[in-house]
Amino acid sequence: MDKHTDCEDACQLKEAKGYHSCQQTGLCAWLEGTNGYRSMRFAYADPPYLGCGKLYAMHHPDAMDWNEPETHRRLVERLCAEYPDGWAMSLSTPSLRVLLPMCPLDCRIGSWVKPFAVFNPNVPVAYAWEPVIFRGGRRRGRDEPTVRDWHSENIAMKKGLPGAKPPKFAMWIADLLGVDWTQDTIEDLFPGTHGMSLIWKERIPMLEEAPV
Repeated sequence: MDKHTDCEDACQLKEAKGYHSCQQTGLCAWLEGTNGYRSMRFAYADPPYLGCGKLYAMHHPDAMDWNEPETHRRLVERLCAEYPDGWAMSLSTPSLRVLLPMCPLDCRIGSWVKPFAVFNPNVPVAYAWEPVIFRGGRRRGRDEPTVRDWHSENIAMKKGLPGAKPPKFAMWIADLLGVDWTQDTIEDLFPGTHGMSLIWKERIPMLEEAPV
């Protein structure tokens, strides 16, 4: 029996929460740590959307670089290389056909649906959802709730930054990746309004106060 088969069978027998595809990393998470599984390191990227660099020119000197598909390609390569446990990336619906082919075949597409969105007079069919490409993540046990690949929440208002995400969006991203709040980390590569770090600040006190 080869190493991969050994690894996969062991994970299935243990039903390890930390197991993820051996094709991605060559590792079974539960074999590396204690108490059944190891800590994981994830990332979320919310870069300036392709062709929208001018909206962020006042915030960052390199904003216009994101008008080039090659800049996004390098981001995808970084995510795959530095975050094999899992990652998620926001993008616009018009750029999906350009950026998705840059991603590995095992990526999935989630959807942030906006019940309330901006309606522009010259756009007869509104852009009322945004894709999220995600990959990997911590495998859930059968006793854990299934996460939907879509999230419904109104757009954020008056955040001072174009494209800022609403409050519960960051929690959905963490759920997509199966983040274990007691030991995993998720790095927000484009902090913006710091939505991801705010979620951590809310969750950690709740865990500390929970009865054992």
